[in-house]
Amino acid sequence: MAPPDLTPLQETPLLDANPHLSIKLEASTFLANGHPILTHVPPNITTATPPSHHSSTNSVGCFVGFEADEARSRHVTSIGKLRGIRFTSIFRFKVWWSTHWSGSNGRDVEHETQMMILENDVVKGRPYVLLFPLLEGPFRASLQPGLREDHVDVCMESGSERVTESRFASALYMHVNDDPFTLMDEAVREIRVHLGTFRVMEEKTPPGIVDKFGWCTWDAFYLRVHPEGVREGVKGLVEGGCPPGLVIIDDGWQTFCRDDETVTDGGSLNCSVPGEQMKNRLIKFEENCKFKEYRSRRVVSNEVGMGAFVRDLKEEFSALEYVYVWHAFCGYWGGIRPNVPGMPDSTVVATKLSPGAEMTMTDQAVVKLMEIGVGLVAPHEAHRLYDGLYSHLQSVGIDGVKMDVTQVLFMNYNLFFSSNLLPLLLLLS
Repeated sequence: MAPPDLTPLQETPLLDANPHLSIKLEASTFLANGHPILTHVPPNITTATPPSHHSSTNSVGCFVGFEADEARSRHVTSIGKLRGIRFTSIFRFKVWWSTHWSGSNGRDVEHETQMMILENDVVKGRPYVLLFPLLEGPFRASLQPGLREDHVDVCMESGSERVTESRFASALYMHVNDDPFTLMDEAVREIRVHLGTFRVMEEKTPPGIVDKFGWCTWDAFYLRVHPEGVREGVKGLVEGGCPPGLVIIDDGWQTFCRDDETVTDGGSLNCSVPGEQMKNRLIKFEENCKFKEYRSRRVVSNEVGMGAFVRDLKEEFSALEYVYVWHAFCGYWGGIRPNVPGMPDSTVVATKLSPGAEMTMTDQAVVKLMEIGVGLVAPHEAHRLYDGLYSHLQSVGIDGVKMDVTQVLFMNYNLFFSSNLLPLLLLLS
């Protein structure tokens, strides 16, 4: 979803508009300042420079698209052969995690590559070249090793067999510059204007948590997290001279259970081993019994529950300004359990990985959800899930959420469109 009132960047000059820089496709070869970078480019590849009213880069970037012989939900096509030019890249080695990779030829490229920078050559005058896969409508692009020797392929997929297309104008953006930092700044600004779905850093107001030392409870407690343990953790950090300004109460605070367990107010606590939680589904928006049964430490207070705990924590430790909680994109790992009173209607949907996601490293967080499916709220009812969850969290003084388990966007092959998403931190305001 695009941010509201997204204004263009015409009045913001780019850092470098060097007239000698160029990127273009000529006679089946991509040229950067006249130097070949990708050869044997197939005839179905198309290019377009950014509109002049959107850009001040003097055509140092171009959008790369392609035409296919028929409409499909997934396309793989070559963008040319890469030989003998070193590159650095970022690729998804798990469905939700990315890391660095490098090489010199098309065969070295990893599947699910999200970004590549080709090294410059000062002697020859070849600049750095950025290859940046994009979203186009409901389709997402990534780079991968080519089907032909040393070719680099672009993979374009919607994530739904019901959503097909045969022509793409901007599957990939290519940009050149002699400085790698300016290269990224210019390219991101150009993509921002093209997509109109995000803002660059200079346009954003960072949340207060970025200036705070924070502590997340996961590695200390995993699913066994409980109020007294959180308090002791904060107390220990304060006494050690590192008072946290942010605490994230991670997985283990919600009310969930497995499909074969009886729905109760307190939820299931038979989930102490990491990995087992992925068999569970959310059954209430409120906290589980560990936090619901908390009683305020203040003598004059009769308050109970998560709200009392948050207030006690902030009053006892004055440096603590923000308390966040973890939750999964679809409520909990296994989504919402169907037919639970007070919860949005949901349907357990069988999961399937796209071919690109199947190339990533196997992990139990994916395997378990493929075994049990995900309890999904219909898209037009999604507001009931988030309004219900966030209104409760606001009422008990939670300041924000860490949203996780976004890999389900890549696992519901016929329901969700794929998207390049990372775990999110959201303010509740």
